Amino acid sequence: MATPGILYVTMQPKPGLPLQQFHEWYNNEHGPTRLRLPQIFTNGLRFQATDGQEPTFLAVYDVTSMSYLETETYTSLRANRSTREAETIGQVDVKRYFWDLDWTKQSPLYIPIEQLTDEEGEGIVLVAIEFKPTEAENAAAEIKKWYEEEHGEMLSKVPGWLRSRLLKTSSLEPGAAPSFLSLHEFARENGLGGPEHKASMSTPRAAEILGKYATLTSRRVYSLFYIFGPAPRDLQNLSQLPPAASTFQAGDARTFTSNSPAPVIQSYVTASDGLSIPYKLEGNPDPKAPTIAFCNSLLTSLDMWDPVIAILKTQKPHYRILRYDTRGRHAIPAPPQPATMDMLADDLSAVLAALRIPALDTLIGVSMGGATTLKFALKYPGQLRKFVACDFNAASSAVNTGAWQERIGVAETPLADGAPGIQKLAAQTVERWFHPDTVQAQKDTVDWMTRMVAANDVQGFRYSCQALWDYDMKAQMKDCKVPGLLVVGEGDGKGALVKAMDGFKGDLGEAGAELAVVPNAGHLPMCENPAGFWEAVEKFL
Repeated sequence: MATPGILYVTMQPKPGLPLQQFHEWYNNEHGPTRLRLPQIFTNGLRFQATDGQEPTFLAVYDVTSMSYLETETYTSLRANRSTREAETIGQVDVKRYFWDLDWTKQSPLYIPIEQLTDEEGEGIVLVAIEFKPTEAENAAAEIKKWYEEEHGEMLSKVPGWLRSRLLKTSSLEPGAAPSFLSLHEFARENGLGGPEHKASMSTPRAAEILGKYATLTSRRVYSLFYIFGPAPRDLQNLSQLPPAASTFQAGDARTFTSNSPAPVIQSYVTASDGLSIPYKLEGNPDPKAPTIAFCNSLLTSLDMWDPVIAILKTQKPHYRILRYDTRGRHAIPAPPQPATMDMLADDLSAVLAALRIPALDTLIGVSMGGATTLKFALKYPGQLRKFVACDFNAASSAVNTGAWQERIGVAETPLADGAPGIQKLAAQTVERWFHPDTVQAQKDTVDWMTRMVAANDVQGFRYSCQALWDYDMKAQMKDCKVPGLLVVGEGDGKGALVKAMDGFKGDLGEAGAELAVVPNAGHLPMCENPAGFWEAVEKFL
């Protein structure tokens, strides 16, 4: 039988360890690593003491079953610590405790903290009281009965009360002296110290419990200041570190942080079907900064946005910038499933959830990413303020489906010299995508994009391109509540896509959308003519 409980960790950085370094390590490495085990940890919360006592910092993780903390899945985290983690922990006085959940009571309006936004959760008060049962007969049982029959009900009358829990020394700590820990959560504005709170501790039964059955050993008061997600996102503390202290690469080479020359986090999110989605977070390090996200086209990577993001950082430095590799760029879960527009929109929603971004200010996507952008606006309007959809069609066509099937054949057929067939597809694709002027005058851009396409996972391409085979969003566009701008390169499809997008621009929402045409560009105007693309979108941003 599963026994839920908590992992309770107190921490006091030693003199000489900068707080920014301590927080950046904990927020970008230690915590997310644990939240990537949702079968074990349902949340991870950081608190800071407000009572003037030490240890100053507390981390609390809800555990689905305490037995999981004895499995290799969990113990290997400690056994395989990074060098940085080992060095940092050596500079922190850390005490870890295991507690089994014994009783809980919560407000009917209680929302688990991990389901709140960072702004909603910030400042929630946690009162932690530790006490030991005396040697009186049935002391532990009497303590629990008091909580169940009187104390919990009286605490629930305190203004701002959210939840109370009673925990006991875990069975994972055999031989440890039995103790109780009571945790009480309150809203920022609360009645702690007020008449209702004083009354909860002033009854005859409370006096009996504290005089006969329980010995108080500790009372601490904390304030919530950080909620973990399974993806590192703390640019703020990273931005305050010197380059040498900021540069970190995880042992699996899938997470990288640096503040040289500016803060950047590269890591990954795992979707519900096991898909690994790499992402890159940079720009304004303020966690409350508006976030602009970019959705790449089929066969390209998140790096395709480099030219535009270089302009964006200079012209609009208030943005936090997120980009991610769309489904199909890398290996996909087994058994492979054909992608759909719904799946692509869900992937972005999963990335935002893992990064605890409740809503984007702007989403920009191109080609398959443009269709994904529109689908995301239709499916998740509450997570998006505005969007820019580029060089895409609102519906698929049988002609395009046949073309994709032919391209899969090219990618999967080795060349005569044994080279992968996707190299041939890459050359064909870039020639089809780019404006003739780009092909003639921008050899470096052509070579860059050809290498990017050739590096795509072939099976990923086979299954992700099927999202473009059978979809139609035209009927839904009228109901779109999110304002959008449409953008297209003048030479895309030799001008055919300009006509197609001009044909459906009026179908978006109640008032339709503007269509901006980027000169001297084909299918990827942000790569071929980044200055022209920026001119097209700047006012909308």
